[in-house]
Amino acid sequence: MSFSMQVKEELLKQISPARHCRIAETAAIIWLCGRYKYSRLHGGYIKVSTENLTVASKYFILIEKTFKIRAEVLVRRSHNSTYYQVVVRSDADVVNILKAAKFMDDDEEVTDNDVVSSIITQNTCCKRAFVRGAFMAAGSITDPEKSYHFEIACTDEVKADRIGDILHAFNIDIRHTIRKRSYIVYLKEGSQICDVLNIMEAHVALMKLENIRIYKEMRNSVNRKVNCEAANISKTTEAARRQRQDILYIRDNLGFGNLPEHLQEIARVRLENPDVSLKELGDLLHPVLGKSGVNHRLRRLGEIASDLRKHKEENNDIEKHYR
Repeated sequence: MSFSMQVKEELLKQISPARHCRIAETAAIIWLCGRYKYSRLHGGYIKVSTENLTVASKYFILIEKTFKIRAEVLVRRSHNSTYYQVVVRSDADVVNILKAAKFMDDDEEVTDNDVVSSIITQNTCCKRAFVRGAFMAAGSITDPEKSYHFEIACTDEVKADRIGDILHAFNIDIRHTIRKRSYIVYLKEGSQICDVLNIMEAHVALMKLENIRIYKEMRNSVNRKVNCEAANISKTTEAARRQRQDILYIRDNLGFGNLPEHLQEIARVRLENPDVSLKELGDLLHPVLGKSGVNHRLRRLGEIASDLRKHKEENNDIEKHYR
């Protein structure tokens, strides 16, 4: 079972005890994957269609508990897909649901399906329920072991903006994009996806995602430290190699006897211990010398070697000139 399905299975069991919250969640499901029609003369219906049995089950439970209605459930198969339709046909029940969800006014006139009344989501708890219903109807979350991605797909920009506004009330910085004919609101940050799971009260999924995030952060931290240590070792090894080359050049072209005693000592100790760190090198000197002091002496040897090379190149140029 995908992580997205695990979240929806958990939310299936999340039934608010408050009627106004159940209405908000019902409204979100109808708004995103439902159709409705009503007139006093011809009556009407409400149809919620989905490929996800969990979504159909949640909607069925919501209207049963909230409105004492047992809806009709239809199963339709097309090619390789199975569609579930939850249908309410009784005129009285249709009016009851549409009025409660604010898709119908007091004169029994149906409102625009793109718009959700702010009355439905005026309470924080109702906002949570609405987000839960929107995710059930049209949302998905990728497996956090692979990547972090949360989204809700909408049929138009108005709906996408409305969901964005509701999530913004919880300080969630939602992003927007268009994919084919759908308007997508989405998140890419693990911490914000955790916040959305908390908003929807999917606490089991939240804990699982948090555990994965902690593991990933620890693994990344270890990798960074290993890479940093490897880079430091490489840097130290390269520096020691250059120092040894400079010292050997001085020995072969000038001789240690022409160096001050303190430089003779560090030169011999470095040649005898080519792989030790500056601190370890300082501990081998008499008297013991600190890291900065060792570095200063080695840098001085490097300058002497550089001067010798430069002087040798100048002499070679003069010899070539008089040949």
